[in-house]
Amino acid sequence: MAPSAIQHAPDPATVSVALVQLASDEDEPPQDRVERALALSSHAASSAGFVILPELWLAGAFDVHGSGRLAQPLDGPLVQQFQELAARSQTWIHMGSIAEREDGLTFNTSVLINAQGKVLCTYRKLHLFGFEGGELEVMTAGEELVVATTPAGRTGLATCYDLRFPEQFRSLVDLGATAFFLASGWPAERIEHWRILLKARAIENQAWMIACNGVGTQCGTKLGGRSAVIDPLGHVIAEAGTEEEVLFAQVNPSAATTWRTEFPTLRDRR
Repeated sequence: MAPSAIQHAPDPATVSVALVQLASDEDEPPQDRVERALALSSHAASSAGFVILPELWLAGAFDVHGSGRLAQPLDGPLVQQFQELAARSQTWIHMGSIAEREDGLTFNTSVLINAQGKVLCTYRKLHLFGFEGGELEVMTAGEELVVATTPAGRTGLATCYDLRFPEQFRSLVDLGATAFFLASGWPAERIEHWRILLKARAIENQAWMIACNGVGTQCGTKLGGRSAVIDPLGHVIAEAGTEEEVLFAQVNPSAATTWRTEFPTLRDRR
């Protein structure tokens, strides 16, 4: 059976998303980066219903020790500023991930804020990166999968290295996910893995993949950008370059259900 065409032109059924591919260079003071992230997110919110940022953008994904030093609780000033922006602009904001401090532990935590400025849910990264970067030394792994009901559909949350573990995404589908939000700090030297795996997770799960990567250099590692929106058939709807930018795209939440009905591979699992 040949893949059917899915319409991506803006219409009342679509949701606009903006991926803020933020630069996190180690010579920028954290407060300056917060102000810049808020400004870029505000600009994005003027044209989109969803704004999404990268993983650990405050210090940069590969400056994990720096992230640990900047960790704060979920009711701290960083989250509050994005809550205020979400409420003011009436836009959903996925903050990417931040270093969350709770009870003496630090987590790599994604924060999803609704258009009323309320933290709808959080996701603590399950798969910590043990190869390089020190994440295992600083962070504590999460223990729970998270799927939230959003205007983009039932949306599963994941972070960076999680992408290499397909069973996590299939488990999110088992919980009802028809779309994935992925915040990342993926390095340039393995960016082709990123591009292939994003497509694979979308195709095998017949789900939207909305993935925001960072750019910039931390601790000698350059991030690769290439944030992307990929539809449930694996078509790249939009892809960023390798520098800081805001990427806009339209997502039709019903496309996943349509494709799963027309080509029901998930039904044939054993």
